[in-house]
Amino acid sequence: MIHLTVTGMTCQGCARSVKGAIGAIDEAAAVEIDLASGKVDIDSGKPLEPFVAAIEKAGFDVVR
Repeated sequence: MIHLTVTGMTCQGCARSVKGAIGAIDEAAAVEIDLASGKVDIDSGKPLEPFVAAIEKAGFDVVR
């Protein structure tokens, strides 16, 4: 399980963009997003870095 904090998500559209970026890396990943806190949980066997890069490419910041 990967736990991230993503800043810049302000609406459901933002959450969909983040989920889509994650899905582009691993479409089978289970993703939970708490918009209010910015917490993103990704259940995937893939490494962290591709997810971080995809989320940042979508225009959001990942706090490490």
